[in-house]
Amino acid sequence: MKTATHLLAALALLALTGAAPAHEDHRDGDGHDHGHGTPGHTHEGPAKAGAPTPSTKAFEEAAMRMHGDMEIRYSGDVDRDFAAGMIPHHDGAIAMARIALQYSKDPEVRALAETIVKAQETEIAQLRAILKRKEAAPKAATAR
Repeated sequence: MKTATHLLAALALLALTGAAPAHEDHRDGDGHDHGHGTPGHTHEGPAKAGAPTPSTKAFEEAAMRMHGDMEIRYSGDVDRDFAAGMIPHHDGAIAMARIALQYSKDPEVRALAETIVKAQETEIAQLRAILKRKEAAPKAATAR
């Protein structure tokens, strides 16, 4: 189950960070890349080989925190487990959106990040309400 959780989280991270499919190789005979996008080049400036940008470090930290927080103790109650697992997942999405807001200059990315923060905060409140309701319910009624 941990592997599936990590895979889903990694896919979510890729989707939120705008990772694109590998670009065409435009290397010439001398090994220089003459493609349109230079790997490692962001609004933060070109990355040194092996040196992650500040945004990359922030994304990595957010992903690690999210993955750790998603390692919940499962109860067997699908509703409770869904809510308990999704809260840290949404917290991770909010953290990544805030990183995008801090570093991105792209208006479309910034608008999407703002929308994600608002939507995920609303959903976290709903998930917490579900957990509260599930905790208040008699145990026999929640077993499935």
